[in-house]
Formats: sequence, C-alpha cells, structure tokens
Amino acid sequence: MSSEIVIRSPVPDIELPENANIYEYVCRNFSEYGEKPAITDANSDRTINYNQLLDMIRRFGSALLRMGMKKGDVFAIYSPNLPEFAVAIYGIIAVGGVATTVNPLYSAEELIKQLKLSGANYILGFPSNAANVMKAKESLGFKEAYVFGEVEGLTPFKKLLEDDGSLFATDPSADPDDVVLIPYSSGTTGLPKGVMLTHRNLCSNIIQLLTPEFSIFKPDGPNLGLLPWYHIYGFTVVLAGTLSRGGHLVSMLRFDLQVFLNSIEKYKIKYANLVPPIYILLTKSPVIENFDLSSMKESISGAAPLDAKTSVAVKQRLGLELVRQGKYGFGMTELSPVSHLVRRIDGDSSQGSIGHCLPNTLAKIVDVETGESLGTGKDGELCIKGPQVMKGYFNNPEATANTIDKDGWLHTGDIGHYNEDKKFYIVDRLKELIKYKGFQVPPAELEGILISNPKIADAAVIGVPDFEAGELPKAFIVKCGDITEEEVMDYVASKVGPHKKLRGGVEFLEKIPKSTSGKILRRELRRKELEKQNNL
Repeated sequence: MSSEIVIRSPVPDIELPENANIYEYVCRNFSEYGEKPAITDANSDRTINYNQLLDMIRRFGSALLRMGMKKGDVFAIYSPNLPEFAVAIYGIIAVGGVATTVNPLYSAEELIKQLKLSGANYILGFPSNAANVMKAKESLGFKEAYVFGEVEGLTPFKKLLEDDGSLFATDPSADPDDVVLIPYSSGTTGLPKGVMLTHRNLCSNIIQLLTPEFSIFKPDGPNLGLLPWYHIYGFTVVLAGTLSRGGHLVSMLRFDLQVFLNSIEKYKIKYANLVPPIYILLTKSPVIENFDLSSMKESISGAAPLDAKTSVAVKQRLGLELVRQGKYGFGMTELSPVSHLVRRIDGDSSQGSIGHCLPNTLAKIVDVETGESLGTGKDGELCIKGPQVMKGYFNNPEATANTIDKDGWLHTGDIGHYNEDKKFYIVDRLKELIKYKGFQVPPAELEGILISNPKIADAAVIGVPDFEAGELPKAFIVKCGDITEEEVMDYVASKVGPHKKLRGGVEFLEKIPKSTSGKILRRELRRKELEKQNNL
C-alpha cells in the first residue's frame, strides 16, 4: 500500500492554548475595554459597552446557578441576533452549561424536535416566535420558559438580569474538551445531528483565523453583525471573533435593506460578512444611491460561492478595497467552522479555490472507493484533521463513526482536489444538502415530511439552480391520492421554516429513480432537471 499523502498549511503551525476556555478567551479583556461600545442593536439603536456586557453575563450566570443549573445542562437559545444573545450564550458557557442554538425561523415542530434531540433543560425565545416556545413548553413539560422582551406566559429574560450576580463563578472543573456548544447540522447524510463543539475546538479556530496571512477578524470596525449567530459561522467568525478583539459589533435581527444601508451610513461600518444573495441585491437596488456607504472597506462572502462578476460589480459600486470572493474558503459546522481559506495575498488568483489549509490543519484527498490518499489534480473526498474538528455528534455514535474515522480524519462528504501550489478546489459533493441563500436544507428531512402525507406514496427532493438564491428545493412526488402541486407546497410550508419551502416547485412522477439498494438517484433527477432547463 502506498504511503499516505497529507497536505499541510503553507503557514507554520501556531501555538494554541493548552487550557482552552471559550468564555475566558472571548471575555478576558472586557474590563480593559471598559466603556468601548461592544454591541449595538441596529433596529433600536441601543448600545451596550464592554463593562455592561460583562456585568450582564455575570448576573445571568449567577441567576442560572441560583435556579439550580448544573454542569452539562443544555440551554436552548431560539433567537435572532441582539445584544442579549451574547449575554445568554457566554453566561451559559461560563457556569458550565451547554448552549444549543436554534434557527429562530424554525416551526414549533422543528423546535420541539431539536429540544428533544439535544436534551435541552431550558428554552429562551424571542417575541416573534413566542407562540412556538409556548407550544414547546407545553409539549415537553418545561416548568418555565424564557423570552427576550415580554410575552404573557413566558418569563422575561430581563428578570434574570435582576440577579445581583453574587453567585457567579466560572465552572471550576472546566476542561478544554468539555462540550460547550451543540449547534445542529445536517452533516453529510441529511438528517439533523447535534455537533458537539468544545472549548478547544472554538478557541483553536478563532486563533487559526487570526493568522495574519488569512486575517479574517477586523477589530478596528465597526463590524456588521448580520449573519445569524445561531449558525456556527456567525457565532465563531462574527460574534466571538469581534468581541474577543474588543471590536464594535452592530447587530441586525434579520436582513432588511433599509436597516442594512442605514446602519452602514450611521455607524460607519467598515467590515461586513455577507452571503451571495445580498451581494446580488447590492448590485441591482437603486436605493443604494441614497446612502453614504464610503466607510465600507472590506466584505467577505460566506455560506455559498460568489461569482467573480458579482464580486467585481459590488466592489465597484460600493468602492470596496477588497471583496473576498469565489468559494473563498471551506467550512462546516463540524469544523467549528473553518479548515481552509484563501490567503489575502492570493486574491483573485485563487478564483474558484477554497484556498489553503489553516495552520495546525491537515488535509488529504481520498479515493471514495478504496480510501487511498490521492495526489495532485485527482478528485476524491476531502478529509480534515485538526484541533477544530468536532468531538462528535451528540448521542449518535453511529453517525460519528461514519464521519470521523479511527485515525481522527473527518470525512467532509465533498469531492475535490488540490493543485501543485496546495490550493484546494471543491468540484462536487457526496452529501446532498441544498443551499438556499446560504441556509442548509436537508432533502431527507423534507422527504420524510412529504411521505407522511397519506396522499403521497414516495418523494425525492433536490436543489434546482437559481441565480439569486443559489438553489431552490424542488420535490418529485409519486401520489397515491388526489393532491395538487399547491397542496403539496402548502403541506410542507406548514411544517418547516421559510428557507425549507418548496420554492423550486413540485413535479409528479410515475416513480422515483432509485438504485438497486433503494437509494434515491438524485443525480439522475438533477440531470433531467438540467436538460429541461437547457431546452427552455
């Protein structure tokens, strides 16, 4: 058997803390930052400084201990971005709890499912989804549930901040390999799984991303906090990255073009992490001309590929010094989230590449059939090893073993290769996730919902290309009763968040193409869909 071919970063390994603690790492200098603004809520213009943020974290942590929270208890945060989100998540982690972050657009059914899977002991919601919190509270028998703001039947978060903070104490038995965060990912096989991320995982990835050659964090902001913090990219890169450097973060509850543009003008935003649909909007909207966006210096595209044409158009229209474009990097929740980035010096010469390995990260490309590592230019599955690789999937050893092999390599489910310069490229994916505006949409989840309808005998879901959204979920249905396309779409919409709706439409078939083992042949459906679009 040939020797293993392993690729390292062109940047030397860096020193990582032995006793990593994400609360200590992010919050260690808050007292020093003092009166500097920490987080501003763009929707209300409310600002909290670093002294206030630290005080609120300690009060909340004390309240948690006072109510009997124990090490390892899971606290679910079901909310969009706002200053108190940071208070909640770092308060939970500081005292030894585990945070599980939930998409605030999830339906009650999806929320309850995650609460059950994660074994959550507590739930904190937001006024816009309070009805779902109430349903979850009743369904799961929670004695109490919490909400940012005030909603009848739920305990206001601000009540917990009335605690005097006297019981606050960081977890004395904290270990770098303790799980502190369980975001949910569809992983490489489709159904939601809790990703166990540790102090070491999160601290390591932040420090890796601070390397000057990659330089993803900009503490001299202000930075725009638009990307959702419940998502691992928003949590690590935007929230933790900014606060750990003493930066000023301007948070947005959701994307609203007017609020977005007004925030850049009012707060002199310098840096923003965005997703391709927003860049496309920025190239088209005439409203932009009514705002002074000259403070913007740099923007980073994440979650899905950004084409070069759009990147250049945005750069010119906003007068940006740099838009880090193309595929820009590689990440997944299981990687805390980043393993590869395009170096700043490489710029447009890396068009289409995910860049190089971060320091302290190893990568290899393996033959999907034999597992043998492959050389330059040969396509195979991308595998990663490094301190940012998750501990495993929560309560799911089988899925963990299918993703992380016995030698510690995480199999990403993505097909790619590397060139002579050790730059990596992704060309296809084994995993079947649909990417709608940067959101992950697992086909298996939608298929499960569809076949639960008594009028549907079988179903398959794929992503169909869309210029603005990236991909739209489309369902192929074998019916066993009288049901219309509209009824199918309404049925799914009633059970999922907005990003999982069947915006790509519904098509009725005599049968779903499957392999002899019964696996849906999605490539066959995608090929036929592409042929159909090419013939239009």
